[in-house]
Order: sequence, then structure tokens, then C-alpha cells
Amino acid sequence: MARAKDTNARVIRWFLELQEFHFVGRHRAGAASANADGLSRIWAAFVGLSGPPPPPPPIYIYIMYVMLLKQFHRHILKIKFLMKGRRWMELSMEEQRAYVMRLLDALEVTDRDKRLKVARAILYLAQGVFDECDTETDVLYWSRHNVFLLYDMGIFTALLELLSMEIDNNQACSSAVRKPAISLADSTELRVLLSIMYLMVETIRVEMEGDSPERKAAREAFKTELGSPLYNGEPFALLLFTMVTKFCSMNAPHFPMKKVLLLLWKTILFTLGGFEELQEMKVRMRELLSLPPLPEDSIKVVRNMRAASPPASAMELIEQQQQQKRGRRSRRPLVKQDSLDTYNERDPFKNDDARDEEDDPEDVDSGIEGEVDPLDRDVIIQPPPPPPPLRPPTERVSFPKGLPWAPKVREKDIEHFLETSRNKFIGFTLGNDTDTLVGLPRPIHESVKTLKQHKYVSIAEVQIKREEELCQSESPLLIGQGEEEVEETPAEILYLGMLPSLSQYVIALLKLLLAAAPTSKAKTDSINILADVLPEEMPITVLQSMKLGIDVNRHKEIIVKAIAALLLLLLKHFKLNHIYQFEYVAQHLVFANCIPLILKFFNQNIMSYISEAGDSNQFCWRNLFSCINLLRILNKITKWKHSRTMMLVVFKSAPILKRALKVKQAMMQLYVLKLLKIQTKYLGRQWRKSNMKTMSAIYQKVRHRLNDDWAYGNDIDARPWDFQAEECALRESIEKFNMRRYDKNQNSEFTPVDNCLQSVLGQRVDLPEDFHYSYEMWLEREVFSQPIQWEGLLQAQ
Repeated sequence: MARAKDTNARVIRWFLELQEFHFVGRHRAGAASANADGLSRIWAAFVGLSGPPPPPPPIYIYIMYVMLLKQFHRHILKIKFLMKGRRWMELSMEEQRAYVMRLLDALEVTDRDKRLKVARAILYLAQGVFDECDTETDVLYWSRHNVFLLYDMGIFTALLELLSMEIDNNQACSSAVRKPAISLADSTELRVLLSIMYLMVETIRVEMEGDSPERKAAREAFKTELGSPLYNGEPFALLLFTMVTKFCSMNAPHFPMKKVLLLLWKTILFTLGGFEELQEMKVRMRELLSLPPLPEDSIKVVRNMRAASPPASAMELIEQQQQQKRGRRSRRPLVKQDSLDTYNERDPFKNDDARDEEDDPEDVDSGIEGEVDPLDRDVIIQPPPPPPPLRPPTERVSFPKGLPWAPKVREKDIEHFLETSRNKFIGFTLGNDTDTLVGLPRPIHESVKTLKQHKYVSIAEVQIKREEELCQSESPLLIGQGEEEVEETPAEILYLGMLPSLSQYVIALLKLLLAAAPTSKAKTDSINILADVLPEEMPITVLQSMKLGIDVNRHKEIIVKAIAALLLLLLKHFKLNHIYQFEYVAQHLVFANCIPLILKFFNQNIMSYISEAGDSNQFCWRNLFSCINLLRILNKITKWKHSRTMMLVVFKSAPILKRALKVKQAMMQLYVLKLLKIQTKYLGRQWRKSNMKTMSAIYQKVRHRLNDDWAYGNDIDARPWDFQAEECALRESIEKFNMRRYDKNQNSEFTPVDNCLQSVLGQRVDLPEDFHYSYEMWLEREVFSQPIQWEGLLQAQ
């Protein structure tokens, strides 16, 4: 390993871990390595990665065994002692259940150390009793088997009670506050509990093909249990949100935030659903509202999009000219902005569907023409590769040549187009009438026909219209008493629980994101997020410091990933549930300076952040995932909001976003181009002239709005003096929505009272059956049996 040429941070990490051991390396044939990939997948889940990662080289696996066995050696011996020397895999189902029941009883002891040992034994079971397994398949099988067994025996509920005890442990919190430095030793029990719960949520969340009906039923029951207000009257996610706010308020600095955020993210993902479930819910809701189906499946379209090559920067031009002087290049003295499809032939990150499209000459994008960069001419122009092997045909997305998205037009855009045309040709307007075309020229008729063909009515527009009707139909005094049947969906239950403290949750998440951002300096870290990564004894040698530095960087990357995924999931699900729920969360994000924070995050060498250390041709998928999610959040909160778009312009986001275009990944480039498109009208003609390739990329990659003059700045809605009024109107609508739906019993002081004597006395009162008996007893005890002091009553006060 010391002499290896191609290394990265992960190899260095394991190399440093092996320094304390004395061993002799002996070669063993691959056929004899039965356990070569035994723990890779379960370890990836343990450190917080989602999805099965590419299998690492065998050397990692042996080091994982060394570390995990060193950590769990005592607990494995204890488990074997309790099982009387027998292996877990040899026990029958009844014996395994009896043993888990003994562990469950032992969790209730008052001795903290004994409780911790039992919790570690449960963690070892949840990780698949890897000491007894020879292959990765065995580890995964026993991990899944044990997790379902633990859930069936009620381990999760017991762990939840222990977690609540640890959260309310004021002695541990006060001790951590007084400590000058927090380390791993301060959160040992919390980390073990959260690790078990994370493994249980993530294992049960993933549905396998061979799952039995009992496991499927357990999965649905667990999903319902997590999303329902069963834990102290609130969903499980709110308990984790409480841990986040308590940590950020410095009341519990020992909480392991990485594990809390990972568990919170997976809980939200499990209870609310991922993007595919979200797409299915969106289709069902559109059918319920009698709206036309979606023009395309956005997930499939993005998967079929191809990565683009960034325009050549000034530094690249200078380097290219220097290489020309040395005689390495001899064609052109200057380089134009690179063609956006230059690198498609060698892009290692395209999926099979994109490769399919490239093989079809009719599907090649022709929207952008450009010269091949001389820097890459000797790399890109290669002899044709051999034909790929035959494979079954995949589902293809059909769309016009060069246009991956079907165009959309809002009803508001058609009304604005007709009003402008009537004012120009006739001299008067007709309000919101989109059907009357009398007096307009024939081309206007054809334009309106084309616009109506591509008219798209979103679920949000229907919800806003419905909300306006409800507000108009109710009296202003009864605005909080509106009756509406609200379906108790998991998103609705979660929003109702988050509503009283939503601003605290948003601010806490953004604080953690700021502290974990690679561009943050030490003096700007308002909170210490390294409580669950710093050892009790700080490193002394250089090697130990290097290893700790690698751990800290990975720790921050995982926190960024969890927060970005969590915020995006909340925004998307709340937007589908009700548009004003989404707008309320988005407003809190804007007020908490989410926009400059994300721009600060991208104001770095994004290529080195996304690329694997030491290898610029490989992506670090964790960091790429985080960057895409942050860009999507930025798109969500700025779309159709001109005041927030102006914030992007004021903060000079265009050069920052253009640097992000260097990452040759189609999905990330798509959302960067969307952000550039919405602010193009404010950047001026000179910017548009000097960035024509970027403009062409926007035309080619981003969805078209047929009458959107985004490149010219003629939008009537973009008047800067209306920006504040726009935000104020939105805030007023959100407050009315929250007050009408959720504040039915809280503002009793302002509830209208019927003070008419006749209507009050004339109302029929339904008395219970036992009223007469109770009334007679009251008369006997309180009236007839008590002597009346007439003198005292008649005496003047």
C-alpha cells in the first residue's frame, strides 16, 4: 500500500489504521477468498452511505474485520457465553426469540454499564453476526433476519424509551455543557442506540424481492408506526428534530449529530416516501383533481439526459496557449467555448440509456455546434469502439429532437398574452377572458391555439384557487372556524407537529449546514459538530493527525448530505400536500439566509470537492448527491419568486454557478442551468453576449415556457418595485391558511360570542340521562343541608 501509485483518502485511512499492527502479507488466490467482500455493504450503511456502493478492493474488507472485531470482541464473547458456546446461526427460531427476550429484559436494568453492554449485543445482532459469517451474502441475510426479529420482539419501542431517557438526562447535559471539550466518550450510549435504530429503519425500509408476506406486513406496520403520533403524541421524527434544536441551542452539546441527522433523514424517507413514491402520489392526486396527466416522467427524462462539457475558462486558454508555444498543439491559436456535448463519447458517468441514445444517429443533439477543444482533441477523437454486446431493449422516453422536456404554459401566461394583444390591436381589455378572440389578427388566433395545447395546470394552482374560494365564502370573523375535511396523511401529521416550532427546526438545520460546509472557517463555527468524531485523547503523532483529519472531513460530508436530502424531501412532500405548507417552509428558509448559505457552499473548488481525492475522473457520489440536492433546494425556493431571484443576482451567483458547470454530470448541470435561466434577464446584455454557449445550453437542456422572455428582460412581473408587495401578499395568504386550518381552538380570546339574550335562552340544551339524579344529589348536599345565613346575606357590604 505504501508503494501504490493510485491512492485516495480511503486507502490512506486504512493504511494508517494498520500501522499499529505487525503482520506479514501473504498472497492467496481469488478462488480461495470466500470472504473477500464480506462486510462492504453493511459497513457502507454503518458509516451513513445510502444504497449499495461499488464493492471495494479486498484489502478494505480485512481492515474492516480488524476494526469491528476489535470494537466488539468483548461483546461477541459475552454473547457466546450467554448462548453457552453455541453459534447464533445454529439456534432455532424459538431459541433466538428466547435470547432476544432475555436481552429485552436486560435493557430495563438500572445499571448503566450493563444496559450499554446489552445494547452493544443487540447492535452486533443487527449488523448480521459478522463474526460467524464467511461471505457478504451471509452477513446481509442474517442482518435482515435479525432486524425483523428484533422489531417483532419489540426492541425498537424499548430503544425509543431509552433514547427518551437519554434526551431528558439533565445530568449528562449539564456535565457536557461544563466540559471544555466534548469527545466520543460523552455520547457512547446515545451512539449505540442511534446506530441500532438506524440499521432497523434502513433495513426494514428497503423492500427485497424475496420478502415473505409477514415481512411486508411488518414493513407497513413499522412505516405507519413511525409516521403516526404514537410517541408521546407526536411522530418519531419530531423527537429527532427536538434533539437537533436542543443541540444547536447548546443545551446538549454531546448529542451525536451525524447519527441523529442520518436517522432523521431515513425516517422521513421511510414514512413520507422517496422520489418514485412522490411521483406516484402526484399522478394519483392529478387524477383525483381531474387534471390531465403529466407530459412526461421527470425521473426518466433526467436519467436519459447526457452530461455537458463546460465552456473553456480563461486559465484553460492560457494553459493551452503555453502548450502551443511548446509545440504540443498546432491547430488554432484560440479556443471558443467548448461544445456542450464534446465529452459525451468518453463520459464515464453516463448510464446505459444515455449510451443507447448516442448509438442512434437520429437522436444526437444538434442544438449546439462548436469546435472541439484542442486540449482534448487527442483524447476524444478515438477509433470507433467495438460494438456493445446485445442486451434487452430498455424503456425509452420519446421527445422531440434536441428537446428533452415538453413545453409548458400557465393559464396566467395565456391571459397576459391576450391582454397585451387586445390592448395593442383593439385598445381595450377583457380581464381573465381567454376564449374571446374577436378583432384579433389570424396569427394571434394560431398563437393562442398553440399556447392552449401546451397549457399546464399544476396541483398548486388548484389548491390556491380552492383556498381563495374558502376564504371568500367565510365571514372574516369566522376565518379560523372553517370546516374542511383534511386527510391525515403522514405529511399532514408531520407538518401539524412541526408547525409550532418550524422556524427553530429550520434555523437549527441551517446552523449545522453552515458548520459542516467546507468553506466555513473555524471562527464562524457557532456550534461544535465534531462531538461524535473526536477521540478522548487527541492525536500525538503526524499519522494520527492525518487519520483524524480524514475522519473529520468525512464526518462533515455526511452531515451535509443528510441535511440537504432532508430539506429537499420536506419541501417536495409539503408542496404536494399543500402549496402553502411548502411556501411556509420556503419562507423560513429564505428568512434564515438559506440562499447566501448555499451560494457560500458552492463558492469553493467544486471539482475537487466532488471528485474522489487523488482521482479527478471519479465522482465522490456522497458529495455529488449533496450538491445536486442543494441546487434543487435553491431552485425550489426561488422559482417564480422575483424578489428571491434578485437575491441571486445581488449575491453575484452567476460566476459561482458557472464554475459548477464544470462537473460533467447531467442532473447537476440541469439545475445549475435552471438557476442561471431565471436570473438571465437581470444580468444585462453584455453578460448574455459573452456567455452565448451557456445561453444555448439553457435552450437545449431546460424546459421551454413558450412566451417566457427570459433572455430579454421584458417580463411584466419582473418589475422591482413590486417585489416587496409580492412577498407580503404571499405571507398574508400563508397566515390565513394556517389560521383557518390549524388555529381552530387556540385563539379563543378572539372567538365571536353570541350575546343576544333571546337566542341564548331559546336554545335547546341536551342534558345527559343521569342529570336529574345528579342534580337532586347536589341539591341535597349543597343547598338543603347547608343552613342559610340570612343576616349575613342581608347585611350591606
